[in-house]
Amino acid sequence: MKTTDFLTREEINDFTRRSDLAGAWMVVSNWVMIAAVFAIVITWTNPLTILFAIPLLGGRQLGLAVLMHEAGHKTLFKTDALNRSIGQWFCAYPVMGDVVAYGESHRVHHRYAGTDQDPDLPNYRNYPVSKASFKRKIIRDLTGRTGLLLLRSLVGSAKGRNVMLREGEETNSERRGLLVNAVMFLAMLAMGVGAFYLLWLVAYFIAYPLIARIRQVAEHGNVADLYDPDPRKNTRTTYANVLDRLLFCPNHVNYHLEHHLLASVPCHRLPALHRLLLERGFYEGHEDAIARSYLQMLKRAVPELGGGAAPAT
Repeated sequence: MKTTDFLTREEINDFTRRSDLAGAWMVVSNWVMIAAVFAIVITWTNPLTILFAIPLLGGRQLGLAVLMHEAGHKTLFKTDALNRSIGQWFCAYPVMGDVVAYGESHRVHHRYAGTDQDPDLPNYRNYPVSKASFKRKIIRDLTGRTGLLLLRSLVGSAKGRNVMLREGEETNSERRGLLVNAVMFLAMLAMGVGAFYLLWLVAYFIAYPLIARIRQVAEHGNVADLYDPDPRKNTRTTYANVLDRLLFCPNHVNYHLEHHLLASVPCHRLPALHRLLLERGFYEGHEDAIARSYLQMLKRAVPELGGGAAPAT
């Protein structure tokens, strides 16, 4: 399968065109949504608004991570300088990430997707899983254990990259992440609402890991053939409603098959690419490459949720 079997060179060039304006809008809109969640819970502080704020902030943290992912692919903005600067300070550091370290690792995932060399393979290799297994994963997420492991892996990734840099080029990305979070806290403290910063931390350690897990399962969990290099077999696109887009798939990350087909396409162009590929018959014979909802996707990944038998272990 070749991309040019379904798209002309001119169409590929158009889809891969980057836009500073679109990139800036995506960064600004994500932060506006974060500010709106905080504003609502600060204005109407009660158990219900707090209960809603935590997963919504977790969804926005995933949104920033998705933009970090875009900057790692150098598709968020036209220039490397903007991808590095805006991607680091406004997308990666707030969620303790690093654009360069993530980009290096993630490009390996794209290069070796469908092989044992894929560094992300442990995230979805064992699907489908039993309901009991999935429940244990959720408990680890909601008790903060996964969040702590995530933080350790992010810091470790940054340190691992620093070892490879020339002397004097150490990035200290984990320190900058702490600095950005300290600035967020101090800004809220100056406005007299410093205690509400705790919601950001709670979301990071509890909601964000669970949301990220569901996103990972949607992308590659229990696909047609995880070890086949054809993205229609090893990757999935999942249709999303408004709530899904707030939580599990901000910034069009649910169009993951299209992203693996053409990783150089900015995320805001993925829906249009999906529609054109549908018209061209790209998915014919590969209907399982699309999940009609996140619920349908979860029923595939955890068959007992749909009334099926538990997978053999």
